[in-house]
Amino acid sequence: MYYDYHYDDYTNGWVTHFSHVLFLASLPFKRIPSTFPSASKASSASVTTLSNGLTVVSEDASTTSTITLTYPNAGSASETLGEYGAALANKFLSFKSGSGLSSAVILRNIENDGATPFATASRTSATVGYTASKDKAIRLIPLLATDCTFEKWDVRDAQALAKVEVEEALSNAQSVLTESIYAAAFGAQSAMGKPFYATSPGSSAMASFRKRAYGLKGAVLSATGIEDHEAFVKAVEIGFSESVVGEGGMAPKSVYLGGESRVHAPSAGFAHIVLAFEGVGSSAIMNVVKKCLSSDAISGFSAPGLIGVYGGTVASDAAAMADSMVSAMTSVPSAETVEKAKALAKAEALFALDSGSQSLSKSMAASVLETGSFSAASLSAAYDSITVKDVAAVMETLAKSKPAMAAVGDLSSTPYQGSIVSKFG
Repeated sequence: MYYDYHYDDYTNGWVTHFSHVLFLASLPFKRIPSTFPSASKASSASVTTLSNGLTVVSEDASTTSTITLTYPNAGSASETLGEYGAALANKFLSFKSGSGLSSAVILRNIENDGATPFATASRTSATVGYTASKDKAIRLIPLLATDCTFEKWDVRDAQALAKVEVEEALSNAQSVLTESIYAAAFGAQSAMGKPFYATSPGSSAMASFRKRAYGLKGAVLSATGIEDHEAFVKAVEIGFSESVVGEGGMAPKSVYLGGESRVHAPSAGFAHIVLAFEGVGSSAIMNVVKKCLSSDAISGFSAPGLIGVYGGTVASDAAAMADSMVSAMTSVPSAETVEKAKALAKAEALFALDSGSQSLSKSMAASVLETGSFSAASLSAAYDSITVKDVAAVMETLAKSKPAMAAVGDLSSTPYQGSIVSKFG
């Protein structure tokens, strides 16, 4: 079972391995079967918005079905004072007691049908879903619609599991760096700047957050391997007929400030540095710019609300690496570099559609949230249409703005933000 926490048959124990990519941490505690869509999959998808505000998107070519329900207002950015940690804790309340069903009954139904449940949460959203064979997927839809009743044992387990994840994350340099750059960029008390990895609040705070953030209005239900979209939509309408609609909307916006955060750990002997700017433009052009910024020494990144460069090196070389990062952010990429970046970014985006039904379902949901629709052709065209001039304009905008900076590790030779800011126009 892939469920962000699980007793793993492969290792005979509780798995606590983190799979970290900068600004993207998840807990793949058990492997998902390799289920690849057919070559002709995802050429287009059907999209329907129900009267309750839930948008349903499906495609019919995948050989396996993954159904995901994404709540765009259920990330930590939506937490209010007293709710810090609620987004993370609620992830562990997915597929728990509710709607007259116990956690054991819910999970037994999922396991009996050979499905693989999963749940994720981030600063900006939360997603719950499962992967199953095409003949079993639709009948499990009501299990996504269960209304959590916050039984004390479920809350206790969720709080304990969230605590473990927080402790693991805060002992990992890249997770700390992620927390730090958001605090530096937007302010530590802002919606986007406050920590995602926070100690779980009490049951009442967890419940109030879920009631407000896990509503259907504005959410996206994405499904792969669905042969009859209209029949699927009807099944969704029935399955979610008693679910909370909510008020909809996106996570609160934060004002970009461009500050600095430093976490000094002299014994580390290694320095991790991020320079970040406020993200501008579509996800496609951000991904292209990210590729333009990457080199052998540093890596470009794009994340919700941010774009910039990351690097790690021995402490004594930190100043030189910071200079390389400034150079990357202030140089206009050549036409050849842009074309290579476009090809790489486009290939990465299209590969996500081919890397399994879960990846495809998540890509479809992200596209619908950003553009209101999805098709492989439009995704490809979004990258093809980007010009050298477009990239140059983004780079010029970034170079004229104030960079946010975060550094973690042995910072004895790491320059301060002030000296770095002076090197920008």
